[in-house]
Amino acid sequence: MRDTKSMCRFVAYLGEPVSLDALLLRPSNSLVNQSFDAKEFRLRVNGDGFGVAWYPQARAEPVQFRTVNPAWSNQNLRSLAPAIESHCVLAHVRAASPHLAVVETNCHPFVFEDLAFCHNGTIGDFRKSRRELLRGLTDRAFDSIRGTTDSELLFAYVLDALGESSGEQSASDLAAALAEAARRVTAIAKRKPSYLNLALTNGGASAVLRFSTDPEGTTSSLYVHRGRRYACIGDTCRMIDEGGVGTTLVASERLSDDPGWERFPAGHVAAISADGNLVFDAVAK
Repeated sequence: MRDTKSMCRFVAYLGEPVSLDALLLRPSNSLVNQSFDAKEFRLRVNGDGFGVAWYPQARAEPVQFRTVNPAWSNQNLRSLAPAIESHCVLAHVRAASPHLAVVETNCHPFVFEDLAFCHNGTIGDFRKSRRELLRGLTDRAFDSIRGTTDSELLFAYVLDALGESSGEQSASDLAAALAEAARRVTAIAKRKPSYLNLALTNGGASAVLRFSTDPEGTTSSLYVHRGRRYACIGDTCRMIDEGGVGTTLVASERLSDDPGWERFPAGHVAAISADGNLVFDAVAK
């Protein structure tokens, strides 16, 4: 079924170190492929910029690369991706809302201190809710905003939910912050349904949420794949149940035909730890 209510595609990875091209370029339905031929998306093209955040082993804060260029034509990405490995990656291709600028500050992932965040979807009637949503933020969260997207404003609400506990958040802390941010934002933005697929990580733990306020129950597509480690051998990218300590891959669309992809349950948030343990929890509206 095509996703007819939202925009953008993302991939969130936590597990054994993997090269960026194993997520972004090599799978049969890689994130770069989804930038020009999304399979579960009403608008097949996500060409309004892309970005990737990853965590090198030697530092606690993420490295971020964002550009307004389409992912499919970026030669720097094709050159760098095979040479960069990380145990934790967030990557995103963007289809901008008609009223939002295509500028680098509006490209995901968004980064603050040790956190990286991205969003697939929309806050309902964001233009009419934006002023009230901004008033609900602390000064610290308000000052973190550099662009004009609903997604970065969502991230600011996540920062408020976490407080100033930088570097100390567990997977359950991150999951609770996503759920609280979703509840606070949708309590203000009531005019139209909101579609919130959110991913958050601090490099040691991650959380992912799939949530909407659509009265018909429609939510954006999201999948999860788990195993001991993930690898690309030739043109085949798959989970391998040997070696490694545990790996979790979450994506807007299945990256391949590898068995094991499961639909992420709607209305739930997942807390994901570094050993691959994943715990789902329902999110109350």
